[in-house]
Amino acid sequence: MHERPLLIVPPCINKYYILDLQPHNSLVRYAVGEGHTVFMISWRNIPPELGKLAWDDYLEQGVLQALAAVKAIGSARTCNLLGFCVGGTLLACALAVLAARGDRSVASATLLTTLLDFAEPGDIGVYISRESLAARESALMAGERVHGSEIAGAFASLRANDLVWNYVVNNYLKGETPPPFDLLYWNGDSTNLPGPMYVYYVSNLYLDNRLREPGALTMAGAAIDLARIDLPAYVLATRDDHIVPWRSAYRTTALLGRRPTFVLGASGHIAGVINPPEKIRRNYWVSDQAAADADDWLAGAESRPGSWWPHWLAWLAPHAGASTAAPAAPGSAAHPPQDPAPGHYVREPAN
Repeated sequence: MHERPLLIVPPCINKYYILDLQPHNSLVRYAVGEGHTVFMISWRNIPPELGKLAWDDYLEQGVLQALAAVKAIGSARTCNLLGFCVGGTLLACALAVLAARGDRSVASATLLTTLLDFAEPGDIGVYISRESLAARESALMAGERVHGSEIAGAFASLRANDLVWNYVVNNYLKGETPPPFDLLYWNGDSTNLPGPMYVYYVSNLYLDNRLREPGALTMAGAAIDLARIDLPAYVLATRDDHIVPWRSAYRTTALLGRRPTFVLGASGHIAGVINPPEKIRRNYWVSDQAAADADDWLAGAESRPGSWWPHWLAWLAPHAGASTAAPAAPGSAAHPPQDPAPGHYVREPAN
């Protein structure tokens, strides 16, 4: 096993298991098979009593507390981190907090379909406005939750032909039973968000786009400057992503303190990420040449067949540390295992 653990920060608007759906399409299983000790955050499905949690709580009690636990369990001074979608946004913010504190606990970072520059947020922008936020802001700041069904419905409507009308026609009109579909099941297994966290996220990032401005935001007591994130980074976007447009994700390459490796995958926000290499399908683009413009980068990029997973693990290998014996048991004396996988948080319904 590699000595540095890998901590994954999944999106907090859905359950974590998108990266560990089934053995044949699990990114977690693939990384474990390549010698990485993998940890994953399982976000709470926020109940009423936690409705006042803020963005800083997701950083301090979520990403940073998980990082401390992983270091302790793995007896490691540094870890590799991966964030997916809004999990990647949270990860980047946590990295900026660590940089401001002079903490170098992270050896590398991977950002999958992640927005840091929200100037062009994609189709989801039709649901985000100052007027709609203002209409609910007082209630949200008082602890009203954003229910998972709201978010799931919004995302489904962005792909109405695939995720709504297809089932109206085949199920309701034709009486056909839909086949089992793991991605679709996960898509409907959404989570509640606390009001203040949601307000901060929408207002400061989507509407005002302040994350890209050095020192414009303070999180967990630290002035946020993405340029202080000076570590190896791997940034993946997907070409048909309607939630994180790939050209917007490409802008991350100019925001971090060290130019990251940028890779463009085929397909969309989920299918482009969950693309195991056993079935050689789709493709991805890579280039060693930096470009100020996303389309210029693509014009000079090389298309490669199959999954981006092996390319990412080859990139991650030099940052994984020396080989060491696999742990004899999960957890540690200070952090004993509590539940069998997948844990009890993942079973909490959004109600």
